[in-house]
Amino acid sequence: MPEFNAKNVLGQPLACCCTNPVTGFYRDGFCQTGPDDRGVHVVCAQVTAEFLEYTRQQGNDLSTPMPMYGFPGLKPGDRWCLCASRWKEALDAGCAPPINLHATHEAALRYVPLALLHEYALLDGD
Repeated sequence: MPEFNAKNVLGQPLACCCTNPVTGFYRDGFCQTGPDDRGVHVVCAQVTAEFLEYTRQQGNDLSTPMPMYGFPGLKPGDRWCLCASRWKEALDAGCAPPINLHATHEAALRYVPLALLHEYALLDGD
């Protein structure tokens, strides 16, 4: 069950990440988390070709459509709620995509310090 009054990493109300394609563990457009979200899908990223290739090589192909799950496949520029641990792995590998701080859930701070998230932040309003 999604949280009510979820906060982003800036301590403000959590903004929507993306509705086209619809993202989030709960497929509501928000990077909310809850007890069933074992992957902690809380980082609102704007995926890049480099990141999509990296995650495919790690065994999580986000580019290929999977109609049976209602997944259209992602292309560079799409926004998607990523697992905090996968974003951190991509960071360590030198290919972390930029993120929307306003739509990144505060739970991401358990994996990455705010100062580091700021380094990968999209411009305000993006």
